[in-house]
Amino acid sequence: MTMPETPSRIAPRRVVVTGMGAITPLGLSMPDTWRELIAGHHGIAPLDHFDSSDYRAYLAAQVQDFNPADFMDKREARRLDRFSQFALAATQEATQQAGYRTEDWDPYRVGVMIGTGIGGIQTFQNECVKLAQSGPRMISPLFIPMMIGNIAAGKVGIDLGIKGATLDITTACTSGTNAIGEAFRKIKYGELDCCIAGGTEAPICEIAVAGFGNMKALTPSKDPDRASIPFDRERSGFVIGEGAGILILEELEAARRRGARILAEIAGYGTTGDAYHITSPAPDGSSAARAMTEAIEEAGESPEAVDYINAHGTSTPLNDKYETMAIHTALGKACSKVAVSSTKGALGHLLGASGAVEACILVNTVREGVIPPTVGYREADPDCDLDYVTEGSRVRPVRLALSNSFGFGGHNGCLAVKAYPSEEEKA
Repeated sequence: MTMPETPSRIAPRRVVVTGMGAITPLGLSMPDTWRELIAGHHGIAPLDHFDSSDYRAYLAAQVQDFNPADFMDKREARRLDRFSQFALAATQEATQQAGYRTEDWDPYRVGVMIGTGIGGIQTFQNECVKLAQSGPRMISPLFIPMMIGNIAAGKVGIDLGIKGATLDITTACTSGTNAIGEAFRKIKYGELDCCIAGGTEAPICEIAVAGFGNMKALTPSKDPDRASIPFDRERSGFVIGEGAGILILEELEAARRRGARILAEIAGYGTTGDAYHITSPAPDGSSAARAMTEAIEEAGESPEAVDYINAHGTSTPLNDKYETMAIHTALGKACSKVAVSSTKGALGHLLGASGAVEACILVNTVREGVIPPTVGYREADPDCDLDYVTEGSRVRPVRLALSNSFGFGGHNGCLAVKAYPSEEEKA
């Protein structure tokens, strides 16, 4: 009997990005987000989703003026938690840019991988209050499908008729990066031809802010301009945010055949575990460095080829110090020339959506040759000694860039993105 081919026996294929969508604190589309980001603006403001006067955090990076009815039927919107609404809106933008048409694809050769760190926590909180106040018969029959984290991916698949691998990746703040990385691998090794991949999160509610605040992960700052300040000596915690980022990934030849505009190439992916602590990153940064090394090597490159790193850079004392150490370990002497910035200075920390939105930013960086700044940075920290792009956006060619994500539980993820076409293909 002839055995079916396994991924290890299939010649690796190239994977490209043909569409992007984003809902963020800087805008309701990727172009709006990019414009505000490279202008040096931020989306951090006093928390107004609820009265936070008794909480340990006063600021948030909130999505403003989002009306789900602009992206979906009102009845449908009422049956979805905000995190799923964000995912559907970002997917709509991404598929439009990619020129994605359901009829162009075998539905079993297309997948959906959308990560979330928490899922429908606002719905969870609301229903718990109803249970306590009014008893079990008042719980909504939609409670479970609104809350569970896989529904964002599932609903995208339902709407687009996708029947291939449809997964929710939940690895805390690495979720979006891991979702894109796993989608990349499935296309590279022939299991899929196309995948809608990214991350989404809507965690700005009382129970989440209380939880993160009481573990002292959130900054107590009341100054929006000095709250999310990655790698700054005065950093004191992250600013909680919300949003979604979605990429359309395709096998290169499939994209060429249908005449798609190719935005960039996903060239490498690394993922590791710290095996150290449930919340703290490992002090030596060795596993985070290994994830970067894996991504660089899979891209067929050396550390010297890396032009830019979009850092995880959460504005917490330990993360930024240990990530700096990890970059030193992974790049060695090449650290002296690499540009590093954290876009969480502008966007806050979108938790499971952060890596996905940052991957969208990385695609624009290699396309346009513009490196976004670390917004809010002022005071140098001797423990953080890299080039953090603190002068504003920097215009320079970027051929190879990395995006780092790290999460509670010791999850590490890194994506390597290349400009397309390559210099060799241009020649």
